[in-house]
Amino acid sequence: MSEFEEVERFETVRLLRHEGAAIVEMDRPEVRNAWNSAMATGLVAALRACQGDDVRAVLVRGAGQGFSAGADLGSFGEAGLPMLPSGRVDLERVLHDRYHPIMRLVRGLEKPVLAAVDGAAAGIGMSFALACDLVTASERASFNHAFTKIGLGPDGGASLFLLARVGWARASEIMLEGRRVGAEEALRIGLINRVLPVEGFHEAAEAQLLELATGPTAAFSAGKRAINAQVLTQFEQVLALEAREQSRMSETDDFVGAAMAFLRKEEPRYVGR
Repeated sequence: MSEFEEVERFETVRLLRHEGAAIVEMDRPEVRNAWNSAMATGLVAALRACQGDDVRAVLVRGAGQGFSAGADLGSFGEAGLPMLPSGRVDLERVLHDRYHPIMRLVRGLEKPVLAAVDGAAAGIGMSFALACDLVTASERASFNHAFTKIGLGPDGGASLFLLARVGWARASEIMLEGRRVGAEEALRIGLINRVLPVEGFHEAAEAQLLELATGPTAAFSAGKRAINAQVLTQFEQVLALEAREQSRMSETDDFVGAAMAFLRKEEPRYVGR
């Protein structure tokens, strides 16, 4: 039985605590924790709640059998979304306003952030997992750079995190092919840190979190700052570039056709424009 108790709920995100350890849980299991505006707002609020010195380590995970399926394409009809003159959603502004603050918070937390990935981490869900300091996955976990399959480029810092973790050759392969990477392959190529059995996975991840929370957290913070200083030298430029490209891609026939095919559960056809 888990020692963690819910201390706050942000509509589609739960914050749980046990002593110096905190869990940020995406809670839309009916859509495999796909991100909409409420999810983005909740993640920002929950991560900000972890900034205090009383929190010594953080775990992020998804409710149910899935980490996050990525952006909820069905939510693109929500009221209040910024729009382009063409009548399509302004993805550049959505990324700047809703997604980028989450990635900044993960990297800016001066404490270890552990992603516990059980099931699929796709699109922005994969970006979120890779932004964390450590990634522990279950044997049924998968990582899918799904952007390419719907006619989009990477976002949420995905290109930077992939390149930093696995190098140019494998990052290009994963991005351009847009293919699913299973847990064992992800471990072998250095995309993630650890693979655990499905049975007892969440309990094992919580034990790893508690071990981090009772460790030399000041030294952990120093190490994280040193890594950030080297890996994230172009973080803001990459976020801005990815967002501009997403906005440009959102006006293409490939994206519109692929998004509609995705919602209809059909195979997309690409025309290159």
